[in-house]
Amino acid sequence: MNEQVAGNAVTGLRVPRKRKEHLPVQGGESVKRQKQNNSHKPPNNISLSDIGVREDVIERLLEFVFMPLIHPEFYLHMGVDLPRGVLLHGPPGCGKNMLANAISRELGLPFIAISAPSIVSRMYGGSEKMIREIFEDAREIAPCLIFIDEIDAIAQKRDNTEGDMEKRIVAQMLTCMDDLTLEKTGGEPVMIIGATNRPDSLDPALRRGGRFDKEIYLGVPDEVEREKILRVLCEKLRLTGDFDFKKLARATAGFVGVDLSALAREDGMVAMRRIYETLETPSASTDPLEQLDPLYITFPDFLTALTEIQPSTKREGFTTVPDVTWADVGALKSHKAELQMAIVLPIKNPEVFASVGLTAPSGVLLWGPPGCGKTLLAKAVANESGANFISIQGPELFSKYVGESEQAVRQVFSRARASIPCVIFFDELDALAPPRDNSFSECSPRVVDTLLTELDGFNGSKGIYIIAATNRPDMIDQSMLRPGRLDTLLFVDLPNAEGRVEILKNITKNTPLSNLSNFDLIAIAKHKCKNFSGADLAALVKRATTLALRQSCFTEAGKVKEGKNASNLQVVVTKEHLEKVSAKIRPSVSKDSREQYQEIATRFGPEEQ
Repeated sequence: MNEQVAGNAVTGLRVPRKRKEHLPVQGGESVKRQKQNNSHKPPNNISLSDIGVREDVIERLLEFVFMPLIHPEFYLHMGVDLPRGVLLHGPPGCGKNMLANAISRELGLPFIAISAPSIVSRMYGGSEKMIREIFEDAREIAPCLIFIDEIDAIAQKRDNTEGDMEKRIVAQMLTCMDDLTLEKTGGEPVMIIGATNRPDSLDPALRRGGRFDKEIYLGVPDEVEREKILRVLCEKLRLTGDFDFKKLARATAGFVGVDLSALAREDGMVAMRRIYETLETPSASTDPLEQLDPLYITFPDFLTALTEIQPSTKREGFTTVPDVTWADVGALKSHKAELQMAIVLPIKNPEVFASVGLTAPSGVLLWGPPGCGKTLLAKAVANESGANFISIQGPELFSKYVGESEQAVRQVFSRARASIPCVIFFDELDALAPPRDNSFSECSPRVVDTLLTELDGFNGSKGIYIIAATNRPDMIDQSMLRPGRLDTLLFVDLPNAEGRVEILKNITKNTPLSNLSNFDLIAIAKHKCKNFSGADLAALVKRATTLALRQSCFTEAGKVKEGKNASNLQVVVTKEHLEKVSAKIRPSVSKDSREQYQEIATRFGPEEQ
């Protein structure tokens, strides 16, 4: 008895399959499976163990691809139709092509790889003919695997295309996929894997049962997956023994596989530049190998390379994990505690919340006067939780073209789903979601409806968390604030005297201060900065430092003083500098505005304060 063994390099699963030399086909005939063109040999340079694939993806591949191709007799015995197609989708660079190649190698079956744009022909009927030939070839060498990369290039929605050729190509694809029954393939299965980063652009007829029966989403890798990918990519690199993969994985939030691969190449170049500068010119008596032996790629080389690589997700609208921590946020202790329970802990310890039947709030609304730290809080939350961070300024989603604003809102949530866990921060929410009954724009009600639909379509347990900020919660459509949407409201007011002291100490921790005791800072914060916001205090320190720099290094004519340069520069900010500047700065929030915020706070209830 001959056996073909499919070995799963990730899970260690080994599935034996009895190979049949002759399988019945339509009309009682039988076909020998001897024709295997060299061009259809599976790739031998990659396996599933070489890619950082999530375990749930591996399990789905076993169910939808491996089992139908290895054991079609199970399905025949049970009277169940075999799956014919699997659609891999996700952002560019996440490993769809590599995964398809790895699957083929693990199966050891003939592999037909196609780039969809190469099918398009100038000649009338040429594209359809090429598709027919590909599928005929697959039927002859079955069992086999067909991989169509960028399938959206040839299978877009027919309703959205004006050309006759595009419609004919889609129709031909549908016909060929329908002909992949066991009766028409000699009793041996043919499986199609399609790859796209635009699944919604595909014709719906392709995504129904019997064609692309299953869809597998490959998202942006999380920290654990990035560490796994980095270890694989760095296997052949000469790294120092204390190399910290966990720390590097944390620093590469938002990176997909192709970005990590580019990082590995770039760090090699950084190391080469560093090493080249230190190498001595070898003499005739020097062994070059001895000179190279102690040279390694270091962790700082990777950190330097990080500055040269822009992750794909960032180009698509993402930001990486912000570098703002709780320590950077002065005062606001109660707000930190609320956000810790609402977002940070559910991300870090989801099993604890699940064990008592708790789910994280759907969203948090930070509201209050400008410059009080709402954006800073949102960034610190993302950093403390290790989540990706998408920052949206409300007005930037609006477009003059009908339907594009709603599409922009959907795209934001789509990007977030590609980068779970993710915090979406909507700044100036009142501009994005004004009351629909008072809207002066026809676009605004549609945008609000879309936003409400997206908010209702997820919850915190799925890894997407919403933080919104506004100065005027009364100017937001009240449907946004009901339970299940933005159901946690936090009033971020102007800091009190103690808060101003803490913020001022925080801001000046990297400022060269002279003759300033703790008592002096407390006195300035309490008595000279009444009603100042955090932004006002930051402006105070900036202007005081600028004043000290001007007095120390520049003449009245604006020229650098003689003997002053960057190497001997000594600038210190004194109490007098701070007091002089504070006398010229007025609070950015006027008295009338402060009274208005207090009135709004009473309307929204004391629990929000």
